[in-house]
Amino acid sequence: MTTEERINELESRLAFQDDTIQALNDELVAQQKVLERMRLQLEMLAKRQEELSAGSGISQDDAPPPHY
Repeated sequence: MTTEERINELESRLAFQDDTIQALNDELVAQQKVLERMRLQLEMLAKRQEELSAGSGISQDDAPPPHY
């Protein structure tokens, strides 16, 4: 294998690696957005649950058991 062939092979590998790294980075950014959206939804649900629990006037300790 000549030096020029080796250089071409290395350049080709580098190009494929760059494409793969960019694809992985794009996927990571997309997943980070999904995680952030899910975190905000979870916070909203927790806040709503708190509001509903506080608004019902019945504490968890005073509530009848589930079998009644």
